[in-house]
Amino acid sequence: MDTNTSGQGQNATVPAEIDRWNWGAFLLNWIWGIGNNTFIALLMFVPFANIIVLFLLGAKGSAWAWRNKRWDSVAHFKRVQRQWAKWGVLVLVGGIVAMAALMFTIASALKTSEPYKLATSRLQGNPQVLTMVGAPMVTGAPMGKIEVSGPSGHASLSFSVEGPKGKGEAYVEAVKDLGKWQINRMAFEDEATGQRVDLSAETGRGI
Repeated sequence: MDTNTSGQGQNATVPAEIDRWNWGAFLLNWIWGIGNNTFIALLMFVPFANIIVLFLLGAKGSAWAWRNKRWDSVAHFKRVQRQWAKWGVLVLVGGIVAMAALMFTIASALKTSEPYKLATSRLQGNPQVLTMVGAPMVTGAPMGKIEVSGPSGHASLSFSVEGPKGKGEAYVEAVKDLGKWQINRMAFEDEATGQRVDLSAETGRGI
């Protein structure tokens, strides 16, 4: 009697040794679903339902794959699912590395941008800010965005400022007009006191 009931749908008896969490189904979801004839995985494209389906695939994926596709044996099934899991981990790690590289590239681009350089120069030349944080002054990686279209552009940035006496946060809005960047609005906020220095003009004043 053939004990391999794989591919027989709901009539298939799922071996207990394979009825467990499936990392390949969880990590590769709809791709895994197509490869294992488990098309319920395509619900990953449905907003809100996709979160539920993701965990259902992890928990029920092995049983569904056994019922929906013919396998040579339990050993064959386990071997193939291990390969899916390995590829899932590789894709996950690759995605994390790619995201980290993208964030590093964006941060590097912002830190070498003209608006950031103009802002740090204005901070370092302002006596009020120097009194608050001291020298040498260290500025952190900027957050925000820079949009450029030909000779025009707009930048909105914020970054930390720290020195031996204190620290705070700088906020900058700059515009690019006819190919030249200039600061439109800028302020520094001291972390300890909450006092703000308006740096919109070359000489700052308390606000």
